[in-house]
Amino acid sequence: MDLKAKLDGIKDYFREVYMEAKRVTWPSKKDAVKGTYIVLITVAIAAIFLGIVDVGLAKIIQALLRG
Repeated sequence: MDLKAKLDGIKDYFREVYMEAKRVTWPSKKDAVKGTYIVLITVAIAAIFLGIVDVGLAKIIQALLRG
């Protein structure tokens, strides 16, 4: 494959990406902010849950190692 054919392929690829991006329905600012809040709350809940599990397991392992 020669250089010209590779460059044409790259140009075609980006042209198709551009055309596809124009057809995307982007969320409104309100929807994006709402989605961001949902993600942040979910991450906070997961972090708290995993922290509690971690502390609990650490105490169990300490109790088992003490005998």
